[in-house]
Amino acid sequence: MIYTLTFSPAVDYVVDVDDLKIGAINRTKNEIFMPGGKGINVSIVLSNLGMKSKALGFVGGFSGEFIKDELKKKNIETDFVDVDGITRINMKIRSSEESAINGMGPILNKEDINKLVDKLKSLNKEDYLIISGKIPASVSNAQFEKILSVASENGAKIVVDTEGEMLLTSLKYNPFIIKPNKEELEGLFNVTINRDLDIEDYAKKLLDRGAKNAIVSLGSDGAIFVNKDSVYKSSALKGDAKNTVGAGDSLLAGFIYEYITSQDMQKALKFAIAAGSATAFLDGLATKEDIYNCFNNMR
Repeated sequence: MIYTLTFSPAVDYVVDVDDLKIGAINRTKNEIFMPGGKGINVSIVLSNLGMKSKALGFVGGFSGEFIKDELKKKNIETDFVDVDGITRINMKIRSSEESAINGMGPILNKEDINKLVDKLKSLNKEDYLIISGKIPASVSNAQFEKILSVASENGAKIVVDTEGEMLLTSLKYNPFIIKPNKEELEGLFNVTINRDLDIEDYAKKLLDRGAKNAIVSLGSDGAIFVNKDSVYKSSALKGDAKNTVGAGDSLLAGFIYEYITSQDMQKALKFAIAAGSATAFLDGLATKEDIYNCFNNMR
């Protein structure tokens, strides 16, 4: 089973407004409510591809119930920890310019983390745990290590798509895959990277600290996969990007889907690029048809 872990799920509220005026009453002409959060995005794309996953994380209040209901409609299993407070609501206003207001979300306490740890104790070597998104400030480094430790001890393959110190913390637990983007890799080593060879070198430094495989996403330039035996690069498809939100999550979902299907890392990277590109070309997350259309158009 694939488990996705989103520490801070959200309800994404997207509205279209003609000529937004600050300080005045504005009327929406279109609005969308949808479940959000990086791990949740991964689960949705996997579901679109026909692969099951179970979404984990922390939800609360009416907005948390909305997320559960929407994922159920998409045939995605959930096993969230219910917490005090209300799951954050992120508002995106699309007008002549695009603006966003992101909610704070509930503060997680020790009991909340322990409940999640108890859920992870059932994982085994056949399972994947995909940890996606920023780790909230209310979660300490020690608490994050406890989560990683339980999953690692049970043999689950850990996939980490977070940033900064928490990504570095995960390395001692030998994650199966880490997925920094180029800017995050630069931040980890306080450098400016201008060449693919430098990306490979810095990715290998993370492998030396414990990671087994690294995917460095390069946005419109594609991605580079690095492990101790191989280096692969796949270029992104050319097209008009409408939506970069969720593209990286789609890339990760595409990689996991194809790797589990074929056990071929190089093909998985190509399929990952197709999935990320498909989402970038749309207003929402890519469907199976979108992804395969992109995949079949790649060289």
